[in-house]
Amino acid sequence: MQYKNLRAIREDRDIKQREIANFLNVSQNTYSQYETGVISLTAEVLIKLADYYGVTIDYLLDRTNNPN
Repeated sequence: MQYKNLRAIREDRDIKQREIANFLNVSQNTYSQYETGVISLTAEVLIKLADYYGVTIDYLLDRTNNPN
């Protein structure tokens, strides 16, 4: 499953995959695979990303279009 909101929020803020990968302590390739759904997002990664972007986990998982 591809996570459109996860990619969109990163691109809207002009953040490179490499920057987020460094924040998460993973490779850029691993982060890319998170966005495309090749690798499932863990609870730990979701929490870190939600806190980083200031949005809900449901938003990151495309369960809602409301980031709050």
